[in-house]
Amino acid sequence: MIHTGDVTHTATPQQFDDAAQLIGRARLEVHYAPGEHDILDPATRAAYLDRFGKGATGGGWYAYDFGGVHFVGLVNVIDLKANGLGSLGPDQLAWLADDLGGRSSSTPIVVFAHIPMWTIAPEWGWGTEDSAEALKLLARFGSVTVLNGHIHQIMQKVEGAVTFHTARSTAFPQPAPGTAPAPGPMRVPPGELRKLLGVTDVSYSLTSSPLAITDSTLA
Repeated sequence: MIHTGDVTHTATPQQFDDAAQLIGRARLEVHYAPGEHDILDPATRAAYLDRFGKGATGGGWYAYDFGGVHFVGLVNVIDLKANGLGSLGPDQLAWLADDLGGRSSSTPIVVFAHIPMWTIAPEWGWGTEDSAEALKLLARFGSVTVLNGHIHQIMQKVEGAVTFHTARSTAFPQPAPGTAPAPGPMRVPPGELRKLLGVTDVSYSLTSSPLAITDSTLA
């Protein structure tokens, strides 16, 4: 299981404990990328990394292999820019270049981070300032899937061999860009709420076709 961040809302010890117990019920190996709510300050960042980021490098980025796919967990919520725009930073980009350097271009790559890795709404901070540098490093690979959270709704984009895919939240929906003055929890009729929350499943098989991504609501 991949969790694309904001495990908690205010990063209290009780929230971390509750989240770990709830997610643990899935009985799956879980890989996390932190959201800005998880690492609000150095103290909560240390608590998050101690519980969910053991073995990670720097601010919490890491990579692993599973089923012939190379997975890369990035952190773009530590040094937020104007309007909360995400940022990877030179240290993480250098690490990414080293991690990808010796891998065959035929290796399927899955990248996951909290804030989207393409610019959706910069005025809302929905994008990553230096994502273009990361995408240059990924350009030679034949199959790249980028998974993100943060915006609490589904958006997709295909750019060459790179497929970008955001996900719904299990917490609360957010408005689509341009439909509200600012991002934030969106009020909906109680009977509609579960239709706007959900999870995403990704299936992989050894073919030349893209990864099969299935979104399902909680309804």
